[in-house]
Amino acid sequence: MTMCILTVDDSRTMRDMLRLALAGDEFEVVQAVDGLDGLDVLGRNEPDVIITDINMPNLDGFGFIEGVRRTERHRSTPILVLTTESDSAKKQRARDSGATGWIVKPFDPVKLIDAIRRVAA
Repeated sequence: MTMCILTVDDSRTMRDMLRLALAGDEFEVVQAVDGLDGLDVLGRNEPDVIITDINMPNLDGFGFIEGVRRTERHRSTPILVLTTESDSAKKQRARDSGATGWIVKPFDPVKLIDAIRRVAA
């Protein structure tokens, strides 16, 4: 069964890296360029897991996560934060907003896939 993964990141390079890391039969990747776009894309898709950055224009990752959690349909969808941030206060804020996990960039594709499988189980 193919898992749908929504990636939300303002960096085209990072979106491309995620798409390539998740390429194959196991994952279908849909992408958004910031939190506002992410909420729009979310309304048209049923992702099994969401991967989001924190630092983005228009609507940052915290606001995006809170927006996701306000929707009944996606209240329990796993959300992994993928960011360069390692500050413990930001990690706690992400957890408080509804994030499921936290991964610091640069990421190891194997570990990312393991994290996706773990939170989707």
